[in-house]
Amino acid sequence: MQPKVKPSKPGCLIIGLMSGTSADGIDAVVAEIHGRGRGVQARLRTHIHRAFPPAFRQRVLDACLHGTVAEICELNFVLGEMFAHAALLAIRQADLKPRDIFAIGSHGQTVHHLPNARTPSTLQIGEPAIIAERTGITTVADFRVRDMAAGGQGAPLVPYADWVLFTHPTRPRIVQNLGGIGNLTFLRPHAGLDEVVAFDTGPGNMVLDAVVATLTKGREAFDRKGRRAARGAVCQPLLAEMMTHPFLMRRPPKTTGREEFGETFVRSVLRSARQLRLPDDDVVATVTAFTAESIAQAYRRFVLPKLSAKQLAQLQIILGGGGVRNHTLFRMLDERLGAGELCTHEEFGIASAAKEALAFALLAHETLRGQPSNVPTATGAKKAVILGKIVPG
Repeated sequence: MQPKVKPSKPGCLIIGLMSGTSADGIDAVVAEIHGRGRGVQARLRTHIHRAFPPAFRQRVLDACLHGTVAEICELNFVLGEMFAHAALLAIRQADLKPRDIFAIGSHGQTVHHLPNARTPSTLQIGEPAIIAERTGITTVADFRVRDMAAGGQGAPLVPYADWVLFTHPTRPRIVQNLGGIGNLTFLRPHAGLDEVVAFDTGPGNMVLDAVVATLTKGREAFDRKGRRAARGAVCQPLLAEMMTHPFLMRRPPKTTGREEFGETFVRSVLRSARQLRLPDDDVVATVTAFTAESIAQAYRRFVLPKLSAKQLAQLQIILGGGGVRNHTLFRMLDERLGAGELCTHEEFGIASAAKEALAFALLAHETLRGQPSNVPTATGAKKAVILGKIVPG
């Protein structure tokens, strides 16, 4: 069964904007959407990716953990301009005009996420007033805070789109994102929204990218196609040390980010690797295995026990995000999961890199129609709520 990405009648056109934890750039989509709730259908008109220049990407990453109030204040407006520019480029690529677009849904750029702090909080920047002013289009943004106000962790929010697009009447499915952070959405056959299970599994590409950038002194930002990891050997003692991270033992609902798997964690990993005198490619292979093993462990602990032997034989695991292009990570996942048919979003007519931007177009659509779109079973919120803040065009 294909996901519902082909509406039977024309719908409204909505732009989705996304910059993830990796802060590698902005994905923008133009999507045609109609219906509401379980009946939503969507079709991608176009998708573009605008990479951040390396120096600007580093500026964003530094701001996430060390930014001053002044730096974050300015970045909020700079990113707003960049998101607006990406939206206008997507409109042009789709051969449309701004007046053709009903709304924009912008996730923004997360700079800090503290769901387990004494006062749970989160901060995404990329000023929506700038986006609305530059494009003239009503913009919905700041989606996470309403879920947190309702007692949730503010994440994950993409599971609503996964539920809409990928629920199958007879087959169980896991939708696995391999972005900066790894997260899954588990969908029972014909699942209701209150049956969706979703949580962060741990790092996706975040630790791997940081390790590669450090080892190459910034010459490389990531392990292209997993070539470095393919040349290396996994160091089991280092892998075992990383797998003791307390987040991996925590029960869902749970979310994580750069606060737990950012600079401090990476320094610790590299310090242990030096003590073990590991070649660079072995370090990259081990960190890649850490992503794969943390995902596999999450499946074994929290998802696969929910399935019968018959359902395990029918399970589909749908991979998306930048990590899909890492062939070594894909192979390691296949070896460790030991269950389910691995496939990618592309096999369902959705570019892996476009899925999260499409999700925020869908969330904006639901917000503007008064439809709650958080998933309390995933975020821990006390109730379903309408997400986001609306800035008129």
